Order: sequence, then C-alpha cells, then structure tokens
Amino acid sequence: MALSLGQIIDSLGGRLIGDPKQLVHKLAPLDTAQADTLSFLSNPKYQSHLTGTQAGCVIVSPAVAETVKVTAALIVADNPYHYFAKLTQLWRQHTRVKDETLVHPSAVIHPLAKVDATARIGPLCVIERGAQVGANTWLKSGVTVGEDCHLGDRCIVHAGVVIGADGFGFALFEGRWEKIEQLGAVRIGNDVEIGANTCIDRGALDDTVIEDGVKLDNLVQIGHNVHVGANTAMAGCAGVAGSARIGANCTVGGGAIVLGHLELADDVHISAASVVMRSIRQPGQYSGVFPIDDNASWEKNAATLRQLHRLRDRIKSLESVLESQKK
Repeated sequence: MALSLGQIIDSLGGRLIGDPKQLVHKLAPLDTAQADTLSFLSNPKYQSHLTGTQAGCVIVSPAVAETVKVTAALIVADNPYHYFAKLTQLWRQHTRVKDETLVHPSAVIHPLAKVDATARIGPLCVIERGAQVGANTWLKSGVTVGEDCHLGDRCIVHAGVVIGADGFGFALFEGRWEKIEQLGAVRIGNDVEIGANTCIDRGALDDTVIEDGVKLDNLVQIGHNVHVGANTAMAGCAGVAGSARIGANCTVGGGAIVLGHLELADDVHISAASVVMRSIRQPGQYSGVFPIDDNASWEKNAATLRQLHRLRDRIKSLESVLESQKK
C-alpha cells in the first residue's frame, strides 16, 4: 500500500512543498516515523520534534512552514489535525479489504425490522422487531438493536453495543422492587459513532435521544430518557443517569458522571472523572475532582472535609465575637 504525495494533495487539497511523486507507505507519529512515512504536527509547542524526525513528509500549519527548516517534504494545511483525520479516512479507503457481503449470515434480523439496503450488518448482530437502521450505517459484530429503536444514516456502531435495553426503573413497595416497564425506545441521528460495549437504554415513556454527529467512546452508559445534543462527544466510561439533558457541542471526559434529571447547556466541557451534581447553565470548562494523594493524607483530608460545616459555624461565631469587641 502506497500513496504519492501528489495523490494526497489531489484528494485532500493543501499546499505541497516537495516532490509530488514521493511515495508514502505508512502513517506514524513524528518520533517513530521513517523516510517512507507521513506524520503531522498539530500543536506548535511540539515544534522542536520536527528537527529530529525521520519522517519523509509532515503535515504542518502555514506558520510552522515559514519558521522551521526541515529536510522532510511538507504538506501545508490551515488545520493539520483535521487534515490528518481526513488523510486517515483516505488511507482506510485504499487499504480496506473489499467485502461485498452487507449482511453477515449469522446476523438475526426480525422480519418487521427495516434495514436500509446499503447498511452493513456484522456477525452475530441482532436487530429486533420494529427497529430501523439507516443508509450506509455499519454495525460491527455482536451489536444488538432493540425493538422499535431507530438509527440514522452513516452511523458506525462498534462491537458489543446494546441499543435499547430496558432502563433502570423500579419502584420500591413493601420491601421489594416492582419493575417499571420501559415503554419508550432509542432514537439515534445521523453520523453518530458508538464505541465498543457502550449501552444506551430505552426510555421509560418517551424515547432516549442521541442527536446527529454525537461520538460516544467505549463503555459509555446512557440512561433512560437521556437527551444528548448534536456533536457532543463522551470519552470512555462516562455515565449519564436517567432523564439528564446534555446540550450540543459538549464534551464529557473519561470516567465522568452526570447525575439524573440535570441539564447541561450547549458548549459545556466536563473534565475527566468529574461528578456533575447540579445543572450547568453557562458554557465553559467544569471540573469536580478531589485531588489524588497518598491514602493516609487523603483520609486525613477527608476527615477534615466532614467537619467543614462545624468549622464554618465556629468561624462565624468567632467573627461575631471579634466584631462585638471592636464596638
């Protein structure tokens, strides 16, 4: 597998400083790249890595191209990271083994399900009654799409994903849990990608909704009746409890938790391992992580935290005494 720099420029644009006939055999980071490799530099603070790289070609911004002298060929793009993303897609198109089988023989599709003729259904997938799968959507192996759940066009659903399992709904009555039947479904928009073993629960009454362009990493849990706005991204092991509403263009870091019935405005960014315990109405970056420490120190600090309320009252009392003495 090889592409010439000229082919890459013809397909993706950009300005080439170098020989268009030069061949690229693989893509790699700057520190491991070789003469037949194409790499990229997206963050200017790593500009010094360019001087030592063995890469045959590097994707850089116009500013970097003007200031750094290297022997490698350069592809100059306004946004090198975005250009590299498009390049990986081009590379996959040329390297993927063509498989004309769109529906694997081991897949189980209910007669009343609707699967677009262009959708790709992998091994051991299950598509239940009333479910719909849109055009050019790809379900990898072992995906389950529950009854009446809808996936839009051009979605990618990785192995082991479960869409439309029952939400976690039970009513406690006389010491036992009474199941609340989950009567909603899941509606997923277009251009959504869902990572391996992620679970999206069906709604209790209304549907759980994942809007266009959402990206979910591996092992993400979306509770019943959650609404995730367009182009929001969540990293691995994030969890969103039932009936929370996440705005558009948000990010949720790995292992972060959003509690149920809360609302996050558009353009809210939650740091990894944070716990969101209140609604967030304004865009911005939010963190709620208790700093890690050695266990003995952490236990002392935790004990102090439990006394904060009492200490606050004592300080207020002392302040009142001092104020009275001033008078």
